[in-house]
Amino acid sequence: MTWSPYYTGDGVPRDVELAPPPPWRTFPRHAMAQEFKPPAGLVESVNAALHLRRPLLVTGPAGSGKSTVIEQVASELKLGTVLRWHITSRSTLNEALYRYDALGRIHAQRLGQAGGVDDIAPFMQLGPLGTALLPSNHPRALLIDEVDKSDLDLPSDLLDVLERGEYEVPELARYQDDIVPVRQWGSDEQHAIERGRVRCTQFPFIVMTSNGERDFPAAFLRRCIRYTMAPPTIPLLRQMILAHLQIDIDDSGPVRGLVEEFVARLEGGESLAIDQLLNAVYVMSGNAAPDGVGQQEVAALLMRELSRA
Repeated sequence: MTWSPYYTGDGVPRDVELAPPPPWRTFPRHAMAQEFKPPAGLVESVNAALHLRRPLLVTGPAGSGKSTVIEQVASELKLGTVLRWHITSRSTLNEALYRYDALGRIHAQRLGQAGGVDDIAPFMQLGPLGTALLPSNHPRALLIDEVDKSDLDLPSDLLDVLERGEYEVPELARYQDDIVPVRQWGSDEQHAIERGRVRCTQFPFIVMTSNGERDFPAAFLRRCIRYTMAPPTIPLLRQMILAHLQIDIDDSGPVRGLVEEFVARLEGGESLAIDQLLNAVYVMSGNAAPDGVGQQEVAALLMRELSRA
């Protein structure tokens, strides 16, 4: 990687060729399963969740690799493409189970597009959780990302579905046809749902991530296998940098200094993410990396404290 001033601020048009991006900013995105190194205790937690058919709740700071856990498990165990449900404050259980475009169906009927036949199938789609609970020979992998961002009631709403492993689609239960093919989440494949009822045969491998920003009800916690990411240490970060960038940091030099500063700031209570450190290391380790004052300015830019604007 070469640090080049593509933009100079002089307003003069010029042809530029950007250097290759960091591995984690290459598109289409690829899973980081090979690069991820599970910290102590995580392997045991994953196996406990698999044995007991329980969700795994992984807590840790942003950028600590929480969501990468499921990519590695899905890759090793051949569980297929990871289904993803990214939580916001507006997320609901129903949207994770299925989506029904009632207005689109009404509009199509008014325009006569249904050809006189009332077909609900084109207006139904299973959500990520609904797809993960479909009957199958092997469990699916489902990431429920940043569950602590949810509405206060969502963890409790999840309990019944996660305990029973089944759910109902009321619109299909009332529909005139007993069997309706419904499109799955993230693909064009369809699954025939009978009388609006979905029952899993292999409970999915579910990883829920949390940044530790809130407490969860005891009833929710006791149904999960819980794992907390350990605070990063210099040896752990050295291992991560080697895995992601194939760079073995020296005992001295700018990259070693970045790592030591990062750990010291975390121990001092600052909010930083590991991907900030990886960004800084990627820039500082290039053939034409900034030096002197420029190095300090770029490092400060890339590793700004997250709790401040």
